[in-house]
Amino acid sequence: MLLDRPSRRNPPPSWQQLLILIGGFVAVIILIIWALISLFASLLVWLIPPELEAQIGSVLIKEYEQKATKGIVQDTLNALQDLLEAKQPAKDRRDLKVIYLPDKTVNAFAIPGDRIIIFRGLLENVKSENELMMVLGHEIGHFANRDHLRGIARSLSLQIILSLIIGNNSGLQSLGSLTAAITQASFSQNQELAADRVGLDLLVGVYGHAGGAIDFFDRLGKNSSANTLSFFSTHPHPDKRVKKLKQIIRNRKIAVEPVKPLPTELGQ
Repeated sequence: MLLDRPSRRNPPPSWQQLLILIGGFVAVIILIIWALISLFASLLVWLIPPELEAQIGSVLIKEYEQKATKGIVQDTLNALQDLLEAKQPAKDRRDLKVIYLPDKTVNAFAIPGDRIIIFRGLLENVKSENELMMVLGHEIGHFANRDHLRGIARSLSLQIILSLIIGNNSGLQSLGSLTAAITQASFSQNQELAADRVGLDLLVGVYGHAGGAIDFFDRLGKNSSANTLSFFSTHPHPDKRVKKLKQIIRNRKIAVEPVKPLPTELGQ
């Protein structure tokens, strides 16, 4: 008779429990697919020729150029960028151009088509030419390592997965999706450090010393204003980077000398 009684120790799973298990299984599958797509995209970026990259970025470049403020500030930024790029190995030079946006956002990022976006908010937060050159050199480093394409691929990979699941790819066809992938793309600590190394090498190549290499990142790490949130959303918090840069400068015995003031054309 005892065998006929339902066991209270092992009750049958409820619908809620089954749904949780199914949901967890689906989530794991999605994460695996996302990781595979991201890995494949990271390997694929090295096979993309600059001509194709320029085509990918052409529409985005037009959008940002429409918002840009052309004039002495943008011209000065490009002149400084040219000094840095001249210190690169010939095989890595890409004829980069800076697009200056009159927005208080504190940020800078690289986009396909050999363009570096610089916001007015970032200029307002740099105190020397050397600091600005380190930021520009850092973005050149992302181009050298093709991180800008990796970041886009990661940002779009989840959208690709969702489109496959729900059978709707309209979101991937919009310019807004690609723009969001660009502005929200973030890099790993290793990618940021690799870009910092390139920036530091270019900075030393131009000035002969590492003055200003850490100043901007160090100061921004102590600033938590609303305008700096965009920078932190696409870059790791600078504390670890500052420590690592200090270590590199110390280990390589690079001189740290006084910095140059910002050019008067930049309005500082």
